Amino acid sequence: MRIRIKIWRQENQEDPGKMVNYTLEDINPHMSFLEMLDTLNEQLLQEGTRPVEFDHDCREGICGQCGVMINGRAHGPLLNTTTCQLHMRTFKDNEEIVIEPFRATAFPVKCDLKVDRSSFDRVIQSGGFISVNTGQAPEANGIPIGSPVAEAAFDAAACIGCGACVAVCKNSSAALFTSAKISHLVLLPQGQIEAQTRVKNMVDQMDKEGFGHCSNTEACEAECPQQISVLHIARMNYEYNKAQVLKK
Repeated sequence: MRIRIKIWRQENQEDPGKMVNYTLEDINPHMSFLEMLDTLNEQLLQEGTRPVEFDHDCREGICGQCGVMINGRAHGPLLNTTTCQLHMRTFKDNEEIVIEPFRATAFPVKCDLKVDRSSFDRVIQSGGFISVNTGQAPEANGIPIGSPVAEAAFDAAACIGCGACVAVCKNSSAALFTSAKISHLVLLPQGQIEAQTRVKNMVDQMDKEGFGHCSNTEACEAECPQQISVLHIARMNYEYNKAQVLKK
């Protein structure tokens, strides 16, 4: 395949950045999208040009590091697919592919396609955990949890924190990410003890980071590679309002 690429190049946060065009010949359709970027970087290095910076880690759709905007869509044209799991056979020969970083006030661009998503880390640090006595481990069956509840908690915990929900939201809201992290703990008995302080701290931190309010367009769910439901946002709002009432 012959691929024409228009990709965002930005040296650092102070650099205004610009789109740059490249052409790749003989791209194997079975390559992953990130392998295509690796091929581009090999070409740039041979030309004595700085390679394109982009985030990646596991390349198995688990870590959430690889998110970019591809032709205006988070992670590309395929539903429920991370960037690293996208393959070049999805595109046509001689097609132009526009690649940009996720853009949001809370996701400042560090270099090229790399963005700073440490705001997500700070939201988690504010309350996305449970406090437990780290003495002797409790009996595994000591707290029976029904299968529907356990499955619902696992579904929420499937969020990989890629940031696609923020990138596609017109308000750059992190409501889907934050609500998923709140839901998977509040559904379980171990997480209900700190539920009130957790939801307040995490929502407050989300606002401090500069994320916008939920736009109710459900674009976040539509582009989420893990199919996280917007119903978690409703649960977060319920838990937050309940915490405010009980506080009074």
